[in-house]
Amino acid sequence: MSERTGRPGSLLDSVKGPRDLKALGADELPRLAAEIRDLLISSTARGGGHLGPNLGVVELTIALHRVFDSPRDRILWDTGHQAYVHKMLTGRAGRFDRLRQEGGLSGYPSQAESEHDVIENSHASTALSYADGLAKAYKLRRESDRTVVAVIGDGALTGGMAWEALNNIAAHKDLPLIIVVNDNGRSYSPTIGGLASHLASLRATQRYEDMLEFVKDNLAKVPVVGSPVYDALHGVKKGIKDVLAPQVMFEDLGLKYIGLVDGHDEQAVETALRKARAFRRPVIVHVLTKKGFGYSFAENHDEDCFHSPSPFDPLTGEEKPKPHGWTNVFSQEIVRLGAERQDIVAITAAMLGPVGLIPFSEAYPDRLYDVGIAEQHALTSAAGLALGGLHPVVALYATFLNRAFDQLLMDVALHRLPVTVVLDRAGVTGDDGASHNGMWDLSILQVIPGLSLAVPRDEPRLRELLAEAVEVDDGPTVVRYPKGPVAAEIEAVGRLGEMDVLRAAPRQTGADRPEAGRAGADSDADFDADVLLVSVGPMAELCVEAAALLDAQGISATVVDPRWVKPLDEALVKAAAAHKLVAVVEDNGRVGGVGDAVARTLRDADVDVPVRTYGIPQRFLDHAKRAKILSEIGLTAQGVAREITEAVAKRSPDLENQPAR
Repeated sequence: MSERTGRPGSLLDSVKGPRDLKALGADELPRLAAEIRDLLISSTARGGGHLGPNLGVVELTIALHRVFDSPRDRILWDTGHQAYVHKMLTGRAGRFDRLRQEGGLSGYPSQAESEHDVIENSHASTALSYADGLAKAYKLRRESDRTVVAVIGDGALTGGMAWEALNNIAAHKDLPLIIVVNDNGRSYSPTIGGLASHLASLRATQRYEDMLEFVKDNLAKVPVVGSPVYDALHGVKKGIKDVLAPQVMFEDLGLKYIGLVDGHDEQAVETALRKARAFRRPVIVHVLTKKGFGYSFAENHDEDCFHSPSPFDPLTGEEKPKPHGWTNVFSQEIVRLGAERQDIVAITAAMLGPVGLIPFSEAYPDRLYDVGIAEQHALTSAAGLALGGLHPVVALYATFLNRAFDQLLMDVALHRLPVTVVLDRAGVTGDDGASHNGMWDLSILQVIPGLSLAVPRDEPRLRELLAEAVEVDDGPTVVRYPKGPVAAEIEAVGRLGEMDVLRAAPRQTGADRPEAGRAGADSDADFDADVLLVSVGPMAELCVEAAALLDAQGISATVVDPRWVKPLDEALVKAAAAHKLVAVVEDNGRVGGVGDAVARTLRDADVDVPVRTYGIPQRFLDHAKRAKILSEIGLTAQGVAREITEAVAKRSPDLENQPAR
């Protein structure tokens, strides 16, 4: 047993940081890798998480921390969900029992956790741009002893932003920047790998580069035949490389290339990284890994190699049953709509399974397009499909819509094209932390002319609103819903315009009748109560419960669900005018969302009833369960009822002395 171990047989316990890792012998590293995989499996089996990507980068991460001196050297992860092993090797292995739990480790890099975590990214294809800027900064600051390493993989090179960064990196030949392409999209091929590695080793030396420049300069001086001979020799070299390693595209950008490297051979990866580091200019190190490597259930998982499983049995690989969720409802309904309408096509951005489009792809394989991690392209391609007479349905996580705002605005809405965007994981998502909360869409979508936005409160409403959305043929539509199980079904007790009335307050007359706004305040008003609660989507159950609590305090409340929150129904103005206070409850940031839209609508109609918005505060939320976060920010029936009671009491002091009913 090693003297470094904290408990019998454990090497991982002895690694408190990269220095301890460097002290291990090469013969100890396979055992360390096995311990890391055991911890990855046991921790994600308990609480879920990104298992497959991290199983694939164990040896790669060990090599990175043995070659480079983090945090002096900066290691950037793209996407951040493949950084679990990095966390273990930088002193956090003992905290994996609380991975993605409140107060525990984040599922992504976190500056608050460690100086080794540089960027808190989980939106793909960004690390190369960070790396470009960092390397330029160190050059200007004359910190020539520092190296920037960007690890990009798991599909992130399908993102256009990554290629924009590569184009700029290639223009700066003297930046000590290493790009590790973690290619887990294919198996490692020993037939071509050995010879390709030999060529890469030869090319990744300054001696080879000097020789190449010497030959080029001297051949160019030979009259008539010099340049053609050089071109022919260069063409032969390139042709061999094309046959052996198609990744010559990187060299066509002007970037040095080392590969192919077996990503599960730690010593081979170390050797390649050391060569790249010595080169002191932008270098691509192409590493082939296998997603889910070392855990047969992940390796053989056809859908996504256990990319991000829910809790599972580590002995059988069987995932625990998931409750009937919003994604399931959409998945069923889009298949049904696809059968009714041949013009419906579906688009996803590398999220076929997570957004529920696998059944659609199986039913209509010719009508499903997975564009990779390329949300911008997804929206403009959808615009083209719509121009061609089809009705595209683009399914994304709400947080990733942010990346395609301009395309939705200028390529879809400007042309009034019938494109439906379906936003999964809208609002507070919880476990994945700040970058994944879909708390921005109800705000950013408000500014898009001609766009219609629906927010269903339960399963029947999701089905009917999706059907309504795809019927719109003169502009874009959006349907958004949260993560997790479907909310309890709430039937309407009435209808006001296109809005559902979920709770009607008792009508008041005479001295009990509240003062109304100037517009619409007549005896024919549809409602006559203290508070109009405008419930946005899945906030319906909360609002109905809050209304009951208000009633117990002597405050009458009406609850309406607009269903379509953009544009707002004109009937909302008349309803608001018959109340003392309007309260909007939404699972979105408070700034610029539905609450602000309601207030603007009432101002435009010259209705002076005050509007209060109850939503998500404009800050980046720490990871925790959705219910816990909602409770902490006051989005509960008790929290909303308490704040409304205080707001009404300030306007009507006599209410403070009324007995509870």
